[in-house]
Amino acid sequence: MNSTAASAGASGRAPLLGIGQVLARLQPEFPELTPSKLRFLEERGLVTPARTAAGYRKFAEADVERITVVLSLQRDQYLPLKVIREHLDAIDRGETPALPGATSAAVHLGGARRLSRRELVEAAGATRQLLDDAVAAALIVPAEVYGDDALTLLRSLVALRSVGIEPRHLRGIRVAAEREAALIERAIAPERRADPAGKARSGERARELAGELETVHDLALRAAVARLSQ
Repeated sequence: MNSTAASAGASGRAPLLGIGQVLARLQPEFPELTPSKLRFLEERGLVTPARTAAGYRKFAEADVERITVVLSLQRDQYLPLKVIREHLDAIDRGETPALPGATSAAVHLGGARRLSRRELVEAAGATRQLLDDAVAAALIVPAEVYGDDALTLLRSLVALRSVGIEPRHLRGIRVAAEREAALIERAIAPERRADPAGKARSGERARELAGELETVHDLALRAAVARLSQ
């Protein structure tokens, strides 16, 4: 046992964990987590593990909880690390900031929802036919269980159907999203070629670019809607 871990145990605190122990604990829920991903999170300022005299990283329970929150927000809200870091930094300062793109961070701290088809329809206040229409329009991918994204989307489709906008009218949105994804893929291709093992870096860069494209799309739509009242 190294001196850092030994002192933690002697003081009655939970022992610090090595990278392998952190991976063993978190990989069942986050199978994409690797040592390089942990190092990348440290480089981005999301977690600050202790170091032994020999330079080995040691993670406290608070570090593991923080990593869990970061990975959950990445997976369930597709947020870039910059946004997640700013949110966590605000919490560290004692603030209670709203999380961009989510109704509450508590949803993610407790784990993402996993809904059956029936539960999804009921939670969204939709009909089975509307879900079928959304799947046919490639707006929702058919699955055994559905998450928060599918629930949010189906709720929006309920509201749109009430004014006569059907899923089939929105196929163009899906096509545009696929075109934008292709743009992002081309943009990060040089990084992937330069560092084939840097999946965490290229994945994070893709999220950042997706956020920029989302901003452009939102502002373009607002401008178009504003012209309707002119």
